[in-house]
Amino acid sequence: MAKAIKKVYIHTDLEGISGIDLGETLQNDHPKHRHCVERLMADVNAAVDGAFAGGAEHVTVLDSHGGGGNFDLDLLDKRAENDFKVNGKWWGKLDGSYDATFFIGAHAMAGTMSGFHDHTQSGVAIHNYYLNGRKAGELAQWAIVCAHYSVPLVMASGDEAAMLEAVQFFGDIELAAVKRGITRAVARLVPCNTAVGLIREAAKAAVEKTAPVYCFAPRLPMEVKIEFNRADYCEDCIRSDPKMERIDARTAAKITDSYQDFWY
Repeated sequence: MAKAIKKVYIHTDLEGISGIDLGETLQNDHPKHRHCVERLMADVNAAVDGAFAGGAEHVTVLDSHGGGGNFDLDLLDKRAENDFKVNGKWWGKLDGSYDATFFIGAHAMAGTMSGFHDHTQSGVAIHNYYLNGRKAGELAQWAIVCAHYSVPLVMASGDEAAMLEAVQFFGDIELAAVKRGITRAVARLVPCNTAVGLIREAAKAAVEKTAPVYCFAPRLPMEVKIEFNRADYCEDCIRSDPKMERIDARTAAKITDSYQDFWY
């Protein structure tokens, strides 16, 4: 029997949000960027509403795209707690008191065919990112941070390529595909009202689920290997993290015993 989900932590990104079909609008200075913010809040609120409808008693949300600054708190569902990351960690106040996590607005890992704005952390610096030899992206990165606290990822929304990636990594979790990548910078959208309905229903189903859900927890010690696009990005990595060892001009790697030490 699965543990009842009463406390949910929602992680967010922007590329996989509904209603956003042109990559250029993701930039803060674009005239249509306000639309991105409004769609972000609509998707987040749909997930919050679905979680409460499914039986959750507490929901925390984290503004994670580009380090934050994307939420309009006046539009946020007042039942949700906004995490201001007062502890200085990029995963905010997430801890073992949470029963499950959602990832709203996910995008696919770097190098994914038909992935809308596919990248892993940096669309400029990183070519490929590996965990124990397996190519991975930000969905897997968020899931292993949560595994540190034994919090399973039970629901995600984003473009179709990201949702396929989620299935490949996490198996039978609840998903809401809100668009399909046509090129890296152009997507075909699911109508916004339909998309938020899909998110709400997936969130509700995730909380109501009675089958056991497991954390994505790669074997420890874990190898983290990063292939950069240029040698100078690799050099920056080595300077930033003394644990990283240079393998060749564009590749660095390290062995870690912690699910919180997969970045540099």
